[in-house]
Amino acid sequence: MGGKMNKSVGKARFVCLFLAILFLSSCARAQWAELVSDKDAAARIQWWREAKFGLFMHWGVYSIPARGEWVQWQEQIPVDDYAKLADQFHPDKFDPDAWAALAKAAGMKYTVLTARHHDGFALFDDPGSGFTAMKSAAHRDFVADYVTAVRKAGLHVGLYYSPLDWRFPGFFFPGIYKANAEELRTQYHRQLNELASHYGKLDVLWFDGGGGDWLGFGGAHFTGSGWAARPKNQRYTGAFSWRDDEAVNNLRKLQPSIIVNDRTDAAADYRSREGDGALGDFENRYPWELCTTITDGAWGYQPDAKVKPLDYLIRLLVSAVGRDGNFILNVGPRPDGQIDPAQATRLIEIGAWLHQNGSSIYATRGGPYLPGDFGVSTYRGNKIFLHVLNPSGAALTLPALPARITGCSNLGGGDVPCKQREDGVEVALGISPDAVDTIIEITLESPAAEIKPIPTPLTPKAAAGQP
Repeated sequence: MGGKMNKSVGKARFVCLFLAILFLSSCARAQWAELVSDKDAAARIQWWREAKFGLFMHWGVYSIPARGEWVQWQEQIPVDDYAKLADQFHPDKFDPDAWAALAKAAGMKYTVLTARHHDGFALFDDPGSGFTAMKSAAHRDFVADYVTAVRKAGLHVGLYYSPLDWRFPGFFFPGIYKANAEELRTQYHRQLNELASHYGKLDVLWFDGGGGDWLGFGGAHFTGSGWAARPKNQRYTGAFSWRDDEAVNNLRKLQPSIIVNDRTDAAADYRSREGDGALGDFENRYPWELCTTITDGAWGYQPDAKVKPLDYLIRLLVSAVGRDGNFILNVGPRPDGQIDPAQATRLIEIGAWLHQNGSSIYATRGGPYLPGDFGVSTYRGNKIFLHVLNPSGAALTLPALPARITGCSNLGGGDVPCKQREDGVEVALGISPDAVDTIIEITLESPAAEIKPIPTPLTPKAAAGQP
């Protein structure tokens, strides 16, 4: 994932620092890989579109220094020195059943664990690599235990995998280190095959750090007269290729029902938006997901990172779903394997809210009212759920609906006065002063899916996608 720079960055050579600056300025770019178009695509992703909410977990040897998952790159820790962290990796409180139980308590329907991040440390067994959990002090295949626990809990199983590996100079300069880049590609294909072959059914493969956008780490190259950056909208065009189609086609052959995101050059099932600020616009032409962190820190464990407020996270979840997307929220387990208590508490609080209001989130689609000053809307069957996040009075007036309303109520119970006219719909709110989201359930005479998206008044703040 895109890293947050620590203030105390170790001294680095000019080239590395230059590459880091270039990369961090471009890492949030969308990959825009081609989307799948096979006849089974819609059915394959249907469960995911209904699930809406998932748990992301960034965990590895980087949890030991506890300065985020990018600590090796940010502080320019030599590869040999960083590898010694594996000798300290012995998470004696690792309990995958507790992880799965927490995800269920939070109202999440799927989970994604970092099987291997950019530092190259694999949480699974790869006989071809010496930098794995099986060869660490723990001598344990954490992916195997995680997959078993999540599947037993009735949740959908996801794994994160990064083809990028900072230990390989061929990633940074695939031209002059061609043989090394090819070794990196061999590792990528081999490890993906290991994950697809030995851990039972997998539901999600969440790629990061792959494809032509990242290759060359932001695109710095020497022109003969100095260093230059590859323009943001240009991809790597050198001779090296990840052969993503080959790798992902093999993955799909071994895991026919798996879905993948758009961070390789292979055809993807859904698109990724990263970070709170990437909430963006309403989009119902293809599946997409917003991923972000539960804290104000990095994706990996940081003991001093503050957990985001409950109201803020609920609004972010609702805002993503109301834009017709999914929401996956990240925690960074501690070095001992436990999820930080403050983060766990916040997840349980979100779950309590979903226990009361989940019918307006799960198995819904965004709309038909587009995001506006009032908030967002979702629908399922013949019901529309108005999520009033920013009330401006005791009543809410919205554009006209091309369907007859047969009832209005608070989601929690009780009828709500509702007037339907040719020029609009007026709904009484009766808002509680401390309500983070006032949810009005509108029942229609006909299916809500038949209604085309309806624009609503939108200020610049709301247009920027702020929850």
